[in-house]
Amino acid sequence: MAKKKKELIPQKKSKKVIRLADHGRERVLKRSAIFFGVLGVLCVLYCLSIWLFLGYGTYFFLIWAAMGAVFGLISLFCAKPALRRKLPLWLMRTFWVLFGIGVAVFLLVEGLILSRCNAKAEDGAEYLIVLGAQWKANGPSVVLKYRLDAAVHYLRVNTSTKVIVSGGQGPNEPIAEADGMYEYLIAQGIDASRIQKEDKSRNTYENLSKCGLMLPKADSRVVLVTNNFHVFRAEKLAKAQGYEYVQGLAADSYPPMQLHNLLREFCGVMKDFLLGNLSRWEMG
Repeated sequence: MAKKKKELIPQKKSKKVIRLADHGRERVLKRSAIFFGVLGVLCVLYCLSIWLFLGYGTYFFLIWAAMGAVFGLISLFCAKPALRRKLPLWLMRTFWVLFGIGVAVFLLVEGLILSRCNAKAEDGAEYLIVLGAQWKANGPSVVLKYRLDAAVHYLRVNTSTKVIVSGGQGPNEPIAEADGMYEYLIAQGIDASRIQKEDKSRNTYENLSKCGLMLPKADSRVVLVTNNFHVFRAEKLAKAQGYEYVQGLAADSYPPMQLHNLLREFCGVMKDFLLGNLSRWEMG
């Protein structure tokens, strides 16, 4: 039986198919240009709002301006065929593959961070560790005040629990964070005999490392007081350092800054992972 001949697409029809495919691709690129353009503008506006109205402790907020610029460039390339033709196809494909991987990693890590945003701690802990944040000339920053107020509530209910306030003095701080936290807790009625100070640490890893020298971390029940976006990393760092019985206690955070805090925390998780501080990471 003779083989059936393969039907050929007429030239006119094939050109029409190609034109339709090109139109479909251009439509997707045009929508992508609008999406990334709007995203870039929103990032820049958020950066400006932090700078002008919301307040900031470090210059990390400038990352929003950098992201706005990147999204703006992506929007430009999506909108301008002439620009795209100047780049080799392999480079464009590599960029989109890496971009997709980056988005996937970001969503995964943010999901883990959000999973601990409502963390509650059981009563009866032997030690409470309040992780430091910026101390301003007029008192604790909003972020730190939330932590301190959550600690005060726990300490009033659990009268036998001891507390360690942890945080050194940064270049933009009038005193060490631990000194300010110590005075704040005393002003709220917490007895000075229950409070210990760790005033040399510069970051979360050092907070936990130095506090670990002040208590039997392998045997004690420890509660870490920090803001909701920070609980996941704090717990994992503590477990990696040998804290056997540790729980996070999620304090509130300032809603207008939550996007910024979540982005910064993503960078913090990735930094600690790459530095090996989370080498024994328990993902569950």
